[in-house]
Amino acid sequence: MIEASEFDRALGMELYATDSPGCKGRLRQKSEDFIVEEIYEDWSYKGGRCLVLEVEKEDWDTHHLVRDLSRQLKISQKRFGWAGTKDKNAITRQRMSIMNLDEKELDRITLPDVKIKVLGRSNRDVSLGDLLGNRFIVRIREIDLDEEETARRLDCVSREIKALGGLPNYFGVQRFGEVRPVTHLVGEALVRGDPEKAALTYLALPFPGEPETTRLARSRLLEDRDFRRALKEYPLRLRYERAMMSRLLEEEGDWAHSFDVLAKNLKRLFVHAYQSLLFNRILSRRMKSGLPLDRAVEGDVVCFSKGGLPNVDKIQKVDSSNLEAVNRLAERGRAFVTLPLFGYRSEFADGAPGEIERSVLAGEGVTFSDFRVEANQDLGSPGYRRPALLRFDPAWELEDGGSALIKFDLPAGSYATVVLREYMKIEVGEAAKENRTV
Repeated sequence: MIEASEFDRALGMELYATDSPGCKGRLRQKSEDFIVEEIYEDWSYKGGRCLVLEVEKEDWDTHHLVRDLSRQLKISQKRFGWAGTKDKNAITRQRMSIMNLDEKELDRITLPDVKIKVLGRSNRDVSLGDLLGNRFIVRIREIDLDEEETARRLDCVSREIKALGGLPNYFGVQRFGEVRPVTHLVGEALVRGDPEKAALTYLALPFPGEPETTRLARSRLLEDRDFRRALKEYPLRLRYERAMMSRLLEEEGDWAHSFDVLAKNLKRLFVHAYQSLLFNRILSRRMKSGLPLDRAVEGDVVCFSKGGLPNVDKIQKVDSSNLEAVNRLAERGRAFVTLPLFGYRSEFADGAPGEIERSVLAGEGVTFSDFRVEANQDLGSPGYRRPALLRFDPAWELEDGGSALIKFDLPAGSYATVVLREYMKIEVGEAAKENRTV
């Protein structure tokens, strides 16, 4: 296994799973280079209070789109439902629901690069549990290899992925912030009981990928904590930061509850990102220890399939009495080794897997109960488990002009960047700075 770049290692992704060299290249030079479509089970639309839509958008962050839709429709954001937050620099098709809205009201919408198709009405809103997965078509441009060598490298990586049964189910860089990876740092401060540091990290910690004026404004705020002046300097596009600063001017020193001005889905991302960092570290240590990802060992905690996909609501510990039976199910794609996202209801696995989990948490100097975030329990997490292996079937094809298309379907909650980093073998941090986000 190849050791990953310094940037990846800082996010817990310490290794590549494949040994073949990558094709490098550039990503997201145009929006159409990254196409994402959500995958759902068939819905029956028999009427109801929720208007269900398919929304195709280009260069829109999901949270910002919902905010602007709510403004044009003159309704609360709380009436919207969606299953996944999609990339901004892409063309994405995702499902949304709006409660108690007449279809004719959609005529008010005049947002650029947004297409809306009405699917029907339902008595249930669209939520995270509805999403089965995402279909990706990704173009890699400017590959500095001849066609034969490009094809050879893409084929070698694909063969290795198939031989492994998939890839490590890392959380990708989007989980932490592509241009400004601070989400997990905010979450760590919250878990450690320091909401002041958490808020200031989110508001004021500058990063090289941002415009210079933004970096300077953040640096000044970090030094003097003058929120009134910072509101005059921060660009209007930093809406969330501005909302938090306004709250802190109203409720001086209420650092923990300054996060309450953020959307529910957004404010939960912080502790979740810290959980994700620790998950990545556990996964990397498991790989280094030689423990398999595609089958269980004694002490593991496995989940079972539901509709062909991992269902982490149904888990079981593995011991000598059921190891053989569990691994027969794993061979048929009906059982999956899981790793923890630590929370206040977590329990360690047993045996060697549990030793890895304990060592990672001990190295952080935090406990399960810290994930409750006593200062503002809306920010905490009970914890859950996640499959260690990302099972998928990739395909690729070459295009004229030195580019390649990579096509694959991933289950909900898994990251295309985890796939692309294996094919490209390029440093994620540097790629992000040059609009080559992987």
